[in-house]
Amino acid sequence: MKQLCLLICFSFFFGNVTAQQTEYVDFKRAEAAIDVFVKNSYLNKAKSNTLSGSVRYKFDVLKSVDSIFLDAKALNFNKVFILDRHLRVLDSVYSYDGQKLWLSYKFKKGRRYIVDIDYTSSPKKALYFIDNQIWTQGQGKYTSHWLPSIDDVNDKIVFNLSLKCEKGYAVIANGKLIEETGNNHYQYVHYEMEKPMSSYLVALVIGDYNVQTETSKSGVPLEYYYYPEDSLKVEPTYRYTKQMFDFLEEEIGFPYPWQNYKQVPVKDFLYSGMENTSLTIFSDSFVVDSTAFNDKNYITVNAHELAHQWFGDLVTATSGEHHWLQEGFATYYALLAERDVFGDNHYYWQLFENAQELIAQEVAGQSTSLLNPKSSSTTFYKKGAWALHVLREQVGDVAFKTAVKTYLEKHQFANVETNDFISEVEAVSGQDLTGFVNEWLLESKLPEDAMVKSLKQSSFMQEYFMVDCEAYTSKCKDYLSSYVSDKAKVKVISQIPDKIETSAFQNNLEVRQAIAKYVGEIPMELKLAYESLLDDESYTTIEAALYNLWANFPEDRIKYLQKTKDIVGFNDYNVRLLWLALHLNTVEYQPEKKQDVLEELISYSLPGQHFELRLNAFNYLKLLGGFERKSITSLFEARKHHNWRFSKYAKNLLAELETNDNYKSLINTLKKN
Repeated sequence: MKQLCLLICFSFFFGNVTAQQTEYVDFKRAEAAIDVFVKNSYLNKAKSNTLSGSVRYKFDVLKSVDSIFLDAKALNFNKVFILDRHLRVLDSVYSYDGQKLWLSYKFKKGRRYIVDIDYTSSPKKALYFIDNQIWTQGQGKYTSHWLPSIDDVNDKIVFNLSLKCEKGYAVIANGKLIEETGNNHYQYVHYEMEKPMSSYLVALVIGDYNVQTETSKSGVPLEYYYYPEDSLKVEPTYRYTKQMFDFLEEEIGFPYPWQNYKQVPVKDFLYSGMENTSLTIFSDSFVVDSTAFNDKNYITVNAHELAHQWFGDLVTATSGEHHWLQEGFATYYALLAERDVFGDNHYYWQLFENAQELIAQEVAGQSTSLLNPKSSSTTFYKKGAWALHVLREQVGDVAFKTAVKTYLEKHQFANVETNDFISEVEAVSGQDLTGFVNEWLLESKLPEDAMVKSLKQSSFMQEYFMVDCEAYTSKCKDYLSSYVSDKAKVKVISQIPDKIETSAFQNNLEVRQAIAKYVGEIPMELKLAYESLLDDESYTTIEAALYNLWANFPEDRIKYLQKTKDIVGFNDYNVRLLWLALHLNTVEYQPEKKQDVLEELISYSLPGQHFELRLNAFNYLKLLGGFERKSITSLFEARKHHNWRFSKYAKNLLAELETNDNYKSLINTLKKN
């Protein structure tokens, strides 16, 4: 009854001020020790994944207060003690409501206290056990699902993590590796941070990895983790990383703020990447070979998450209203890093594509202000980047760079609002930016005229706008053998796919890829040239060309299947799955292997496979009408997958299959079971 009464009192006192706890208390340092137990392992005979943790927080009281809290979601507490700075245990009380751990004591202004916590957990969010990997994703307010912490981004803390787990895996966390010990059964590692960060940026990865290292121009260690079987993919995956790191340090003018920089790919990640402090975790879909690099590579995500180490990690927005200070800046500086690698034309093309996406959003009636906390990612990322691009044009390079440097120096390891940045630009440039703020930050309507004007400063974009074959003339075919840019040629091909001639195939990879994409009906005079697309260093080109050739020339289907039988493609096996589907629809090709081919296709839809591969396999099974008990059972399982995009897809597909008479009975039977 005493604890219940205290809980009610705590809730009454803090119910309306929990977001402002930073006015009362400042958490300074956390020393956390986490033991990770994988189910059915040597250290854990149980059938569930668990962790056992202890954490010691040191905090300063800013205003006298009777109770404070830590965020803690569905944790089990074994011990909670409050101590004074001399480590004397104080007569305090704690209570827990499943969301917050409340600590009751007459905390005095100006004093430092310590809280020691022992707990256990079987996390359902934020810390994921995927096959032989364990990884975290804390963005938002999720770290508190596995570590008692502070969901409020405005309280920055120095986190030091000690991790214990089964022997034989790489153990990676924020900061610098200080100690690594163990015995025949388990290993212990200790990482330390030097500077504070928001709780959502605490991260760890445990898995089977090797590592390659480089050192930046300024001496920062760069660590590139990879699966042992992917040694040949390390270079194309991490290509240009050091160049972009060195560029950003020089361009931003503020040294990289952390001890080192690590990047780790993981399976079935929730997003493309996450900028945890000094430890970017990213989807292993971006682990590519040299061929896949030409179609889908890690460069943009790599540059974006790296830029976040300054914009988001070093300085953090106080609230969602100012979220563009993180995502807009990271997107803009990623564009600058790519510009350094690929040149001005690439930079302006990226701006143009971002503008197209923003315009489409506006046409759909979904445009919002950049300072609206409910704005879309497109607005925060791409309109935010455009705003910075235009601002730099307005105030000039020198003023812009000086303002950014001053802004970071003044607010380092702290939290910021939009005015903190704008006031620095105004001070340095001497300009009144009220008009800019109104047009780009407050107004929902997109400044299209200003965007077009900026793009037309590029002769490359001027040429692209000029080349237009919607109204066909004989000049259009000449473009494909002229010196106009590849982007302009792709535009022409998309507009006149039925008028392509053999000479068009003499172009570069990107133009040939466009031919494969847009030229679906292949005239006989293009057949030989079109077949050469199957030899291109592009899985996107090969996939499109294989299907189009198979569809247009039935007499040569066996030849095309033989030529491509060993090509897999991306991580979603785009070429292999198409090949399997075409095999099943080519009656005369290997008729004795049809069942094996179908079983292979089904196997890619089953649990244990990468979710993108499963999704692709489900799509082909739907197209072929090939669902059976195993694959539909797998679809049921996929509804509970931790990746929300995949689980949503599985729910929608299952609902669709339930309306199909061929599957209705089987689905109902499986539901009962």
